[in-house]
Amino acid sequence: MDLLELFLIALGTAVIVCYGVRLLLFTRMLFPKMWFPLSKSFFTSMGEWAVVTGASEGIGRAYAFALAEQGMNVVILSRTKVTLDQVAKEIGATTGRRVKVIVTDLMKDVFSDIEDQLRGLDIGVLVNNVGMLPSFNPCKFLECAELDQVSGVSVMCRIILPGMENRGKGVIVNISSGVASIPFPLYTLYAASKVFVERFSQGLHAEYKDKGIIIQAVAPFGVSTRMADYQKTNIVTLSPEDFVKSSLQYIRAGDKTYGSVCHIVLGWLLQSIPFKILYAESMLLGLQDYVKKRRPAPVHRVQL
Repeated sequence: MDLLELFLIALGTAVIVCYGVRLLLFTRMLFPKMWFPLSKSFFTSMGEWAVVTGASEGIGRAYAFALAEQGMNVVILSRTKVTLDQVAKEIGATTGRRVKVIVTDLMKDVFSDIEDQLRGLDIGVLVNNVGMLPSFNPCKFLECAELDQVSGVSVMCRIILPGMENRGKGVIVNISSGVASIPFPLYTLYAASKVFVERFSQGLHAEYKDKGIIIQAVAPFGVSTRMADYQKTNIVTLSPEDFVKSSLQYIRAGDKTYGSVCHIVLGWLLQSIPFKILYAESMLLGLQDYVKKRRPAPVHRVQL
């Protein structure tokens, strides 16, 4: 057996082992309860309070309810006082937990006020859910309405992370999007902003995991919220409550998760399709036509 043959055998073995490991890691994500079990007291062991931004509806509201059901008191933040008060009333009546309401617009420089209102709370979980979609209808970058964004994600982490570091425990969940898995034409700005959320989360997790803090980006695809025009739920498009219930099972699964089995498979499929096919003009036009038929009127600056 000559040297070249030995090299090719070694290379083939390495490829098989590599793909075997990747397959094992993929299958682990299909059974989160088995591979990433959580104790009943996991969330309350992190701290007494959870803070959820964009909590007046959709995914944020579902996280607030789910964490209260786990035994945590919750601080809910959003722009609309009437809606927040109603959510707070429902959480209190359903779970018996305390709820603190902070009415604020995270697109403005209001963080010193938020910090004052959170001071002294034993915060174990932060969910950064606020996000903005320039337009529901897909469009090219120069056709989008101008969007001035201030990233509240990083500032909220800066406010709450020091307390978690001092206590040596905590969980931060930053909501990204499945469209950030690849460069996503016609939703370019939105997808790029979610890439920031993912890289920011992964970098922070690497910095603070040795301190006992979990920092995770959650990247859903279809969830039936106002941002998604309340699409009918199905095997791919989940209700906010079902998605959040699933995503919480992946808290210990690493610095990024799609949050549900169907979205994990969808992410894998999306990354497997050659870009030449995904970015074909016919595909992009088809996407535009499909969305416009479902919702002809453009919607701008959807903030959750």
